[in-house]
Amino acid sequence: MTDFFELAQSRRSTKVYDPAVEISESELTGLLAVAGRAPSAWNLQQWHFLIFNNEDTQGRLLPIAYNQQQIVESSAVICVLADLEGHKNIDPVFDPSVAAGEMTPELKEILAGQINGAYKREEYPRDAAILNSSLAAMQFMLAAKSSGWDTCPIGGFNGAALMKEFNVSSRYLPTMLITIGKALKEARATDRLPLESIITFAE
Repeated sequence: MTDFFELAQSRRSTKVYDPAVEISESELTGLLAVAGRAPSAWNLQQWHFLIFNNEDTQGRLLPIAYNQQQIVESSAVICVLADLEGHKNIDPVFDPSVAAGEMTPELKEILAGQINGAYKREEYPRDAAILNSSLAAMQFMLAAKSSGWDTCPIGGFNGAALMKEFNVSSRYLPTMLITIGKALKEARATDRLPLESIITFAE
């Protein structure tokens, strides 16, 4: 297994993939299972993964993603959907813990009160959905790199058109697309801002 720091330093956004390489459904879902272990507010897991892993669906996605060739040349594309109704996960997330004796019913009720209160705030559902689904997206990309796959997050696509074409529920908001496959061309190296320009010690 690759050292985490080496992994984080070496991961780059791949734009040119080998179209002959396929990824098995089992490996893809295995990586998504790791993505689903990402942290989330109250463990509500505010994400859903829409998978494009065949010629038909990737072809239909192509114009929605402004004809970026990596959509059809990659082995698969994942659309990370942000769950705007994460509070509906209270029972499926907490009930197993209560049944296992890992959480008291009283604690569940306290947490449910906090969650329902937060979801009544106008901006919270969208902000929480995007924040938490982005954590899962990054975890997916690191898991993929650790397994020898290359990825690229894509923000350039028509979210409304994607939802219409693929019948995505209004419960969800497309956060990003992520292509995954084997690089045919080495990803371009990119520089980073100097560390001192991105950190401030609070006083």
